[in-house]
Amino acid sequence: MPTFEIGERDYLLDGRPFQVISGALHYFRVHPDQWADRIRKARLMGLNTIETYVAWNFHAPEPDEFDLTGRRDLGRFLDLVAAEGLHAIVRPGPYICAEWDGGGLPAWLAGVGSGVRRHDPRFLEAIATYFAHLLPVVAERQVTRGGPVLMVQVENEYGAYPGVPDDERVRYLRALVDLTREQGIDVPLFTCDQADDEHLSRGGLPELHKTANFGSRSRERLAVLRRHQPTGPLMCTEFWDGWFDSWGREHHVTAPEATARDLDDLLGAGGSVNLYMFHGGTNLGLTNGANDKGTYLPITTSYDYDAPLSEHGAPTAKFHALRAVIAKHAPVPEEVPAEPAPAPALDVVLDRRVPLADVVGVLARPGAARTAEQPPTMDDLRQWSGFALYRTRVTGEDAVLVVAEVRDRALVALDGDPVGVLDRTTRTWSLPLPRRSGTLTLLVEDRGRVNYGARIGEPKGIVGPVRTAVRELTGWEAVPLDLDGAPEHLAAEVWVPVDDGEPAGSAPLAGEPDLAAPLAGPSFHRGTFGSVGGVDHFLRLDGWTRGLVWVNGELLGRYSSEGPTGTLYVPGPLVRAAGNELVLLELHGAAGPHARFVAAPDLGPTEA
Repeated sequence: MPTFEIGERDYLLDGRPFQVISGALHYFRVHPDQWADRIRKARLMGLNTIETYVAWNFHAPEPDEFDLTGRRDLGRFLDLVAAEGLHAIVRPGPYICAEWDGGGLPAWLAGVGSGVRRHDPRFLEAIATYFAHLLPVVAERQVTRGGPVLMVQVENEYGAYPGVPDDERVRYLRALVDLTREQGIDVPLFTCDQADDEHLSRGGLPELHKTANFGSRSRERLAVLRRHQPTGPLMCTEFWDGWFDSWGREHHVTAPEATARDLDDLLGAGGSVNLYMFHGGTNLGLTNGANDKGTYLPITTSYDYDAPLSEHGAPTAKFHALRAVIAKHAPVPEEVPAEPAPAPALDVVLDRRVPLADVVGVLARPGAARTAEQPPTMDDLRQWSGFALYRTRVTGEDAVLVVAEVRDRALVALDGDPVGVLDRTTRTWSLPLPRRSGTLTLLVEDRGRVNYGARIGEPKGIVGPVRTAVRELTGWEAVPLDLDGAPEHLAAEVWVPVDDGEPAGSAPLAGEPDLAAPLAGPSFHRGTFGSVGGVDHFLRLDGWTRGLVWVNGELLGRYSSEGPTGTLYVPGPLVRAAGNELVLLELHGAAGPHARFVAAPDLGPTEA
């Protein structure tokens, strides 16, 4: 029977020393038709292992649901890893961070108790159910059963989580170990923490294998880990070779040469490694997380991460630099991945539109609307992501709107006329109101749940009372909206032509002025196009402000003129040769009804 063990100084695969040279590749950030391609390119860079997180909320959108099909088919992903001759490391959380919505913790956990990431019986019961669904898929693919899985992680960077007494940390981690072993996991378990004394001393257990996370000063960081792991192999579970991007900030890059030197030091010292990330992928749909270390910053749709393999699967300068380092320490295939051809370039006219206000009834989640004296949170509505519409009445005497807090952004209108924006990032909590009576609406957007730190698990929507100059506003109606599948809910007859001064379906010729009239939001816009089926595209939305994008009914994610991202990646499997549908929900306004597909990605400026 094959074995994988923790030796005195090395990992032992079938009794022989084995240096893990791994790369992170999250199946949930990559279209499943592209899994095999990305895994193969990992092998061509010289990796012998693929690591993946498992996002609990990706599989369990509701407490009584669990999905392991299609894009959620972890078993198929691990089988493809094995088919490429690689090993696997699985990190099921229950918390993963990963710049993912809520750090992977389902938002509905707030209803099972306040003890998230603690030894709370209701939280542990929910984890037991999660593991009972998920871990048998991993167990049957362990190396001890002829599969690829070498190790499984327990929790994630737990030493960085505040507010938990040390004795409770130990009880919680040991409960997770028991729950993991109960599902047939017999390969080694491990923890990972940032490479400093405080985190490594608080985040693990004496009986569990410890690993560290860092992205530079490898020898120094390994020495810190050795103080906390006196025997056993040394491993960097997250070797940070890039970084994530936040809306309104610069695109992060790191120098390939510096990353290569640090990797060389790590491997030369005999350490094992997992590159975080090997391939970042995309926060498709509404899956991006957010950070809040004093300022709320949601993560961009692109999760390129400046990784060795780019968001669209192209080898980068960093790919080649790290491949050369790996070749000094381990066998590397002679084959090198080819550079992709330029993507198709074409213009699209979005010649049909419909105001969001006209289709609220169509997009409202059935039976989920609520009336209440105080505005309910989105969590009260069981709206775990996306948008909710709040309505109440105001008078000319109200004069000003003051909201205790909006999580995370609200478009405010009076009888459909725009009033302004409330915004968590800029801490804009008040707006002047027109001096007239009418229906006040707040279209509230959850821009991504916090994935790190003490604010994990906080509710979304309107939080706290809403006041005016003379009173507290009461008598609210709150309507959660189902926008993930909006295009399929919008029947053909709701769309109306856009009068852009040009024939429907055409676009301005190069060099000619665009005579299209500007478009007001919030509104949906639709166009069709033909192109090269099955190949990647890059969507550019110059002149548009902020909203959501669908291609052939698939929600790609958010776009925003605040950057840094200048294009959105459209995976090739979503594109057909003819009859493609592009739909935008523009929240503010656009210069005209035109979009472009361009030849290459634009991830934005690298300096703020």
